[in-house]
Amino acid sequence: SACRLCIMRKLPSLLARTLTSGTSASPGLPDMIEVRSKLRDIVGASTNWRDHVQAMQERKALHTLLAKRQEDLPPRRMKDSYLEVILPLGSQPEIREKYLNVHNSVRFGRILEDLDSLGVLICYTHTKQEMQPRSPLSIVTALVDKINLRQKIIHPDCDIKFTGNVSWVGKTSMEVKMHMLQLHNGDYNPVLDATFVMVARDPENKRPAFVNPLIPESPEEQEIFKQGELNKLKRIDFSTASLLKMAPTAEERNIVHDIFLNTLDTRQEGEGTMSFQSRKLPPNSVWMEDTKLKGLQICHPEERNIFNRIFGGFLMRKAFELAWATACSYGGSRPFITSVDDIMFQKPVEVGSLLLLSGQVCYTEKNYIQIRVHSEVYNANTREHHTTNIFHFTFISENEVPQVVPKTYGGKYPIKSMLYLDGKRHFTAVLKEI
Repeated sequence: SACRLCIMRKLPSLLARTLTSGTSASPGLPDMIEVRSKLRDIVGASTNWRDHVQAMQERKALHTLLAKRQEDLPPRRMKDSYLEVILPLGSQPEIREKYLNVHNSVRFGRILEDLDSLGVLICYTHTKQEMQPRSPLSIVTALVDKINLRQKIIHPDCDIKFTGNVSWVGKTSMEVKMHMLQLHNGDYNPVLDATFVMVARDPENKRPAFVNPLIPESPEEQEIFKQGELNKLKRIDFSTASLLKMAPTAEERNIVHDIFLNTLDTRQEGEGTMSFQSRKLPPNSVWMEDTKLKGLQICHPEERNIFNRIFGGFLMRKAFELAWATACSYGGSRPFITSVDDIMFQKPVEVGSLLLLSGQVCYTEKNYIQIRVHSEVYNANTREHHTTNIFHFTFISENEVPQVVPKTYGGKYPIKSMLYLDGKRHFTAVLKEI
């Protein structure tokens, strides 16, 4: 068993997933508490909030360890960053409470937190300098590219295993592939696949920093690396075609116009007396502006990351929980998360911030509900609002849901049609994956 585990640790995640799908529990693996403890050691983070300024000051001395060029750093292999971590929900029931929801399954928001921590540790493993316990790099989550779920239910009383490794590297960024498996009847079965993008910055988290290049060894690894390049290009294309930069396509304009025609109030006599403002809701439909839910979070030191900003996993958990509540309220039945995609971390959230979250249904199709959550911080001193994140979640409801309808063509809500089209684009991209 120990020999088998040794071999497993040296395999990239694609190969490991094949093996772990039939592997029984591995008690020697680190757990999520050890992951977070290891991250604090690597960075030299303080466990006391009152010491956080001093701890960050001490990191300034690590500037001398930064590489001037990427070529000065030793190349790494995929298996060098490969990690396995256990979440012992079955074998250690005392930790179960934190992960339990009212439906007696695992809280997905907690899984998002764990994936975020693991992704950062994988990147520190890739960039580790020999004989240097402290890393000069500040590695932070830049983007959650996608998380696709293979199962509706995550059981609260069965051990979970996370595996992952760096799958692609740029000059200062790294793509991380992670997989989650759950022990059932003696075998580990796949539950979800996740792709995160991390960026490396200097010790003070101010400027980009170079990371070790990645050398794929086998044809299989070359294919994974190539996919990382394609993922980057897809993100650029998706961003370039954003509705914030380019007008909707002809097909999308037709969709919006059809919605407009379907919501015209034809009870008014004669076409000449019709008004752009006179609208009626089609049967089994809901106006988009009536689907909003909002939340407020005070960002306490408890939720800080190793760099004393608010932990990205915490932001994802709060956004997911608001999205779930929005989907539940809209569909009138329990929604199940099927996909998370395109979460961009635009600005860090400082400890002490007031975090404002706004969830909204922006697209529906049959049983599917596409939710967009907008996150912003409010500075009480300057009275300014700043967007920090936009989150996209795809849920499937137990029952078919009403059609969400934007108010378009005039009035106060032309933006709703853009949110609708953006939601449709995200849903279409997700559907291709699942």
